[in-house]
Amino acid sequence: MTLDSIAIEGGFQNPVFDAQTIFRAVMQAMAEPGTIHKGIALAKPPAPLTPEAAAVALALCDQDTPIWLDPALAGDDAVRAWLAFHTGVPLANTPADAHFVFSADPEHLIGLENFAQGSQEYPDRSATLVLQVSDLLGGEELVLDGPGIESEARLAPHPLPRHFTRQWAQNHARFPRGVDLILVSREGLAALPRSTRITSQEA
Repeated sequence: MTLDSIAIEGGFQNPVFDAQTIFRAVMQAMAEPGTIHKGIALAKPPAPLTPEAAAVALALCDQDTPIWLDPALAGDDAVRAWLAFHTGVPLANTPADAHFVFSADPEHLIGLENFAQGSQEYPDRSATLVLQVSDLLGGEELVLDGPGIESEARLAPHPLPRHFTRQWAQNHARFPRGVDLILVSREGLAALPRSTRITSQEA
């Protein structure tokens, strides 16, 4: 199979409806941190980009939203061609220039502070990181509280960036600046907006 044919195949079957479905799932996940939203694998991208991460890209990214790919994704010609064909996204020159970040190897992701943080006047000019994790419930349990959470919520994604709870505390302290996370696995999708406070179960 040629690179051109790989790039063309695997998009949404019903682009408008499917994109709306994924967009609603992401918005609900952001509004209710820690909740898991299932049934979002509507795309069939080339590996190592997962169907769930690809669906988020198709729903949220376009020619006006530069993206940054971690080395696991950036080094794959088929992934770059697929994203370019289906979304038209440009690749950001640096992590700080990206509106969206996609990582297939979050355990070795560079520090969260390296991505666009927004400003006090324009906090929406920050990056959203889409992390491909093995699962959402099998790692170290995180205790979540903050807006959208009635008392507390629990999530256990694995793997996460190194020293995650410490990195996240620093990210949360920058509010309203800071990055937001979308976590995707075969189990579904969950989100951690910057307004969420996180402590580990062992803390």
